[in-house]
Amino acid sequence: MASPVRKQYLDVKRRYPDAILLFRMGDFYETFDEDAKALARDVEIVLTQRDMGEGEVVPLAGIPYHALEGYLGRLIRKGHKVAICEQLTEPSKARKIVERDVVRVVTPGTIIEPSLLEQGANNYLAAVLVYGDEAGIAYVDVTTGEFAVAQMGADQLAQELARLAPTEIIAPKDAEDMLASLEAQGVRTQVTSVDRKAFAPADARQRLLDLFKVVTLEAFGCESLPLATAAAGAIVDYLGQVNRPALGQLQGLHTYTTDAFMAMDPQSRRNLELFEGGRWGSKEHSLLSVLDLTRTPMGARLLRRWLGQPLMDLAELTRRQNGIGWLAESTLRRKQLQDALANVSDMERTLHRAGLNVAHPREIVGMRRSLEQVPSMKAQLGEADGPLGWLDADMLLCAEAVELIAGAISEDPQGDVGQGGVVRPGFSPDLDELREAAQNARSYIAGLERRERERTGIPTLKVGYNRVFGYYLEVTTAQLAKVPDDYVRRQTLTNGERYYTPELKEYENRVLNARERMEALETDLYRQACHQLVEMTAPISRTARALAALDVFVGLAEAAVRYQYVRPQLDEGGAMDIKDGRHPVVERHVPPGTFVPNDTYLSQDDAQLVVLTGPNMAGKSTYIRQVALLVLMAQMGSFIPATSARIGLVDRIFTRVGLQDDLAAGQSTFMVEMVETASILHHATPRSLVILDEIGRGTSTYDGLSIARAVAEHLHNAPRLGCRTLFATHFHELTELADTLPRVRNYNVAVTEEGGDVVFLHRILPGGADRSYGVHVAQLAGLPKPVVQRAWELLAELEGQADAVNGASSKKSRRGRGTPAPEPQLSLFSAMVATPEVVERLLKLDVNGMTPLDALNTLYELQKLAGEGGE
Repeated sequence: MASPVRKQYLDVKRRYPDAILLFRMGDFYETFDEDAKALARDVEIVLTQRDMGEGEVVPLAGIPYHALEGYLGRLIRKGHKVAICEQLTEPSKARKIVERDVVRVVTPGTIIEPSLLEQGANNYLAAVLVYGDEAGIAYVDVTTGEFAVAQMGADQLAQELARLAPTEIIAPKDAEDMLASLEAQGVRTQVTSVDRKAFAPADARQRLLDLFKVVTLEAFGCESLPLATAAAGAIVDYLGQVNRPALGQLQGLHTYTTDAFMAMDPQSRRNLELFEGGRWGSKEHSLLSVLDLTRTPMGARLLRRWLGQPLMDLAELTRRQNGIGWLAESTLRRKQLQDALANVSDMERTLHRAGLNVAHPREIVGMRRSLEQVPSMKAQLGEADGPLGWLDADMLLCAEAVELIAGAISEDPQGDVGQGGVVRPGFSPDLDELREAAQNARSYIAGLERRERERTGIPTLKVGYNRVFGYYLEVTTAQLAKVPDDYVRRQTLTNGERYYTPELKEYENRVLNARERMEALETDLYRQACHQLVEMTAPISRTARALAALDVFVGLAEAAVRYQYVRPQLDEGGAMDIKDGRHPVVERHVPPGTFVPNDTYLSQDDAQLVVLTGPNMAGKSTYIRQVALLVLMAQMGSFIPATSARIGLVDRIFTRVGLQDDLAAGQSTFMVEMVETASILHHATPRSLVILDEIGRGTSTYDGLSIARAVAEHLHNAPRLGCRTLFATHFHELTELADTLPRVRNYNVAVTEEGGDVVFLHRILPGGADRSYGVHVAQLAGLPKPVVQRAWELLAELEGQADAVNGASSKKSRRGRGTPAPEPQLSLFSAMVATPEVVERLLKLDVNGMTPLDALNTLYELQKLAGEGGE
């Protein structure tokens, strides 16, 4: 027969079979059986065993209760759910067995511990439901109270989940096909399968009505969205099981539509390196790392949402641009606001932690100091009708909250709640009296050692404290003869004895009683203060959102000034005209002044599709990604790296970039390339921007060329497409499209040779390239010399055979190693108009003193000058 504790454990474990159960026993969380084996393995602690009585010996592993957060994070990262079973009664007051029960189940989407959360990113728990060609999605961040729903086409679900990047998704148990489809589209996160009953529309709707105490969902905008409502109801059901107190922190429900934002599929988000960049996925090489000059965690999270959700609303974009421009005008204004924002804490998460009774006193003090910054920031924003007047109106002073915290919580709270150093002196006369009583008793005890040494003549006598025996007087063996008769023996030691006196016992009781009563009273007062703060959630949350927005505006204005960004002109047209555009990330990681800017012109009227040719490493991929990033930045409201820009709004950005396979899905490199290309051709619209890099490279030359040309022709000719497209390719044959298709333009990345070495000029110029310089690049990459030499020989043979087949040997160079390259970009002169300015510049040129790079850059400038001044 199992012992009472073993029976209690097994009863609780049956209710949480899929979670590791941390069973509180004194100062440790213990695990048993298979849970103990998993805990020991995954957090690398010792696995032991324990005799549970009646001859039952079971595996055991435990962790100290005060170290829970560290171990919790490691278990969550290993994919575990963790059920935390606490002692609900004091062991000393329990009659038979300590009452225990699970107070919370921790999953990736329900973490609230600050040390386990990324400050600058939301931690979303999402629920998804697909029915036919429609999908419903709901998501919540239990650390901020954000709760939102949307209903959309099933084909949009993957891109929305990619935007949200939830750490956990709730889905019906029988939704394997949907989950497989999402994974194939690049959505990979922890999935929790629940009974489909949780998504039952009627029950889900009723849960929402009960939660918000309303009779209709019309005020939330989702009354007529059954799939979205079902997903939201499933979240409420799930939170009710794993963390019911979190439900009380959800203040409302927001309904949104994806039509209001630019769409991007998961591949495009990765290819553009919005949040992680570089070969190893480093955050340091992402667009976010460049733009994030925010000073608060709330601002950092909002910036991430802006970046992941570019707008289609021209009026809202103009409002954002106006605010950024106004802040960019004054260095002093930005500096003062930045200094104030640096003193703003994470008010959103603190407020919700207060509602869960887990907020640390220092967090509450941080909220007060944050609110105290509001008056000075409102003064900086100026008149109510200014560019940020609407933001000024949302910043509420919250004087009642400031007064409450200032009066209740110490300026510098010491220790944990209940130790007497948290509640401000003077706030509670009862608590002050207990503090004084405890202090007086401690003062008496502190002076006791000196007095007893004088009274007894024992110079080595010491007063100490032990959690088990309480206060004591310690005397060494050599001095025991001097012990007075009123000393009562308390404990025998190897080298002496410990005693107490009736007077010491009395003062000990005073200290311990005062400490116990003080702990209970201070804890109660602190919780009352937190509860009062939570009742002020509406104004504090409104102010927090306004401060987050201001932080983003100031950060983007600082980026605009620091990096020399300009305000793009946005409109509803079909053209894109960017002068001297720069890649916002690459230019930050090369020596200052070395990044080569380039123009971009795309138009549905006359330059819809640009075929971009040039050798590897010349900058084709950088350039086409650059264009996409500038458009995305413009449509999040940011200024962009260029000298000027006019951009017609883009509804979707598609990218097909790089070579990669998907072995888990059984897809080769070429299959991945074709699947992504097919998705673009099926979903692009006339307002889309399409970025294609090396279509057809994963198969044979003729197959690849045929596919690449067919894709280009379809993008140009299909009646419903006509989307603006940058098509980077090594198939030089595609440049022939410009001769037959009216809206195709050829551009190339300029290169030259110096002494047989390739020099990449990174200039995007009109016309097609005639060489790929692949062997040059292989040599630069460090291939062994014999391999490079043999490659030159084979290239000469292959080009010679091709020339013979085409009957054009006399017209083409064999282009082997050491063969002089054709004069670089001489076609520049054919388009040049001899304006007086051009003639004057030409007469002053010292051609003999120029390197090929200097000469080509000068020609490029002259061409631009001629184009601007010629008729």
